[in-house]
Amino acid sequence: MKILSIDGGGIRGIIPAVVLAEIEKRSGRPIAELFDVVAGTSTGGILACALACPGTDGRPRHDAASLLDLYVDDGPKIFHRSLVKRITSVDGYVDELYDNSALRTSLVEHLGEARLKDALCQVFVTAYELRLRQAFFFRSRRAVSAAAYDFSMADVALATSSAPTYFEPVDVVNAAGETYSLIDGGVFATNPAMCTYADYQPGSDAIVLVSLGTGTQTPAHGVDVEAARGWGKIGWVRPLIDVIFDGVSDTVEYELGTFLDKHYFRLQTPLKYAKEALDDASQANLANLRRDADELVAAKTGEIDEICRLLT
Repeated sequence: MKILSIDGGGIRGIIPAVVLAEIEKRSGRPIAELFDVVAGTSTGGILACALACPGTDGRPRHDAASLLDLYVDDGPKIFHRSLVKRITSVDGYVDELYDNSALRTSLVEHLGEARLKDALCQVFVTAYELRLRQAFFFRSRRAVSAAAYDFSMADVALATSSAPTYFEPVDVVNAAGETYSLIDGGVFATNPAMCTYADYQPGSDAIVLVSLGTGTQTPAHGVDVEAARGWGKIGWVRPLIDVIFDGVSDTVEYELGTFLDKHYFRLQTPLKYAKEALDDASQANLANLRRDADELVAAKTGEIDEICRLLT
């Protein structure tokens, strides 16, 4: 079994998109043909849906390279705050930072009316259900035979990327008419690779698992410890989200690196040039994210060649 897992990370999804474009370029095949399962959380969930989304000819609607436009063209619209929003949200402390209308519009544009059951390869996407207080998994393999598991891909992508404090929770309705209230799966699985591995249980000898990060913070981007000593609930709100996301991702990397001693690839890079913020869609930061991504491809070129060999 060949599994692709893509981390959450907001606008930093540019990094795995660049890596995936390189894999498609070297292999000459689309991601949906190379992998049996594509899993994702948050921005990784958006990429998972987009890469498995069918076009009118039955082939993938998007290649990985074209998805870079989603970040470059739509990112500044998605992560835009009007003066009114800045005031009414008190900079995100009493309301979400961003209206999700631009994100919703972008997802509908890129995913159309496709549903999970239509996915060209198996899709596994994480979210968290607020009313039930439990992890929630979108599974295309179940959607094929049961309406209760079938959702529109645009709704799946919106739910998994509705990060607390950034976007409001969303209600999504399955094909059976049932409603779920969901937020970003990053609250428990920023790196969804372990959840995917557990769900499919392929065994360590019959698997190629490629896990893509969205950039890791360097010490220069660390939390100011002296400032943190004086933080209360308000002070910890925003930093705590980033700490949880990073900690969960690193833990999964450690676990899978221990369990799978071969055919496990983790492609991750320090953010040397780009900012660590999930929502910095400035032109300068977009360019720096691409710069970090290009350096990752250069540094991991041997591993990428090996991945392509195993996949084809």
